[in-house]
Amino acid sequence: MEHPIKDIPTNPASTPSDGPEDKASSAPYTRVTVLGAGSWGTALAAVIARNGHEVRLWSRRPDQADTINKTGQNKDYLDGIDLPKGITATSDLAEALDGTEAVLLVTPSSTLRAMCQAIAPHLPTGIPIALACKGVERRTGLLLSEVVIDELPGHAVGAVSGPTFARETALDHPTAATVAFNFSYTDRLSPYASPAARLALTLSGNGFRPYVSDDLVGVELGGAVKNVIAIACGMMSGAGFAENTRAALITRGIDEMKLLATALGGRRETVTGLSGAGDLTLTCSSTTSRNMSLGHQLGQGIPRPSCFEGRNVVVEGEVNAVSVTDLAKRVGVPMPICDTVHSVLHEGADLKEAFSALWARPIEAEPFGMDLLLAHPAPKQSLQFGEPS
Repeated sequence: MEHPIKDIPTNPASTPSDGPEDKASSAPYTRVTVLGAGSWGTALAAVIARNGHEVRLWSRRPDQADTINKTGQNKDYLDGIDLPKGITATSDLAEALDGTEAVLLVTPSSTLRAMCQAIAPHLPTGIPIALACKGVERRTGLLLSEVVIDELPGHAVGAVSGPTFARETALDHPTAATVAFNFSYTDRLSPYASPAARLALTLSGNGFRPYVSDDLVGVELGGAVKNVIAIACGMMSGAGFAENTRAALITRGIDEMKLLATALGGRRETVTGLSGAGDLTLTCSSTTSRNMSLGHQLGQGIPRPSCFEGRNVVVEGEVNAVSVTDLAKRVGVPMPICDTVHSVLHEGADLKEAFSALWARPIEAEPFGMDLLLAHPAPKQSLQFGEPS
């Protein structure tokens, strides 16, 4: 039975009570720890501080933390943007977590488990944890929330996800995102006091507008799969194709998201929201996205070691291409676009041949539930690749 989440008033005391819950308990967190001082972690810290809350921003590098404190800028990732008052950077985990009311984990998916192990001795009991990173753990096939639950039991775990470029968020451009937590029985009885509601209020203000979800699986899978689809869009864009191709990949990519999400207990409607279709559309629209940019460079024929001018840039979709396709195979979900990206990135497949094969697959029905599969009349066709753009 579904229990829809009610609208959460910004001033709960002004709304008459319609049940046993204490709406006055819907208060923002006043002290938040952000673990990860990259572009997105810093942008989230700016959102929270701009709303009048205290933020401890943890960096792996003492020199970076010192520079942020002295200059009021993160010159490594958001150069030229003045950060609001209320942010204290530190490289000491104990200091970062001392007295915190909520934690945002903004770390690469490949290092998440190690990060959880590192913070375990310093994390106060029962503190809610929200993930602001996206992916599926490669070795285990676990969603990132399950990795956190595995390493840090006893904490409510959620995610913040949506169509959000860090620089625009830090500049306070109007931005929307989803805050998702699994709702416990207690959360159902008192949704205004739930971690999802309180974190949404913490983030809400100025240009940042959060929405609340109880479908953590759907939100997480949307974020993980969209990274891979964005690489596909970049590959075809870099190879010289334009809007028709990108629209086809986005639309069919959303279908792959839906199939995997529902197979694992998520909801299709979540995938059509901010954390799925919204995030995918943004990421596939600009080479500001590292996923789109990587694909675009590969589509231009640039070898992987030479991408990003040879810099060691972490691209989540490159890792997710393995973990997402492995997970899909485990649960029997066909994901041909993700499989194509995986074959190019990790199996040495020729990009042009791989995407030609994708387009020459048997003809399916839309919607997926219609039972129809036709052999393609030209299964050996090749797409008309032109000059890379």
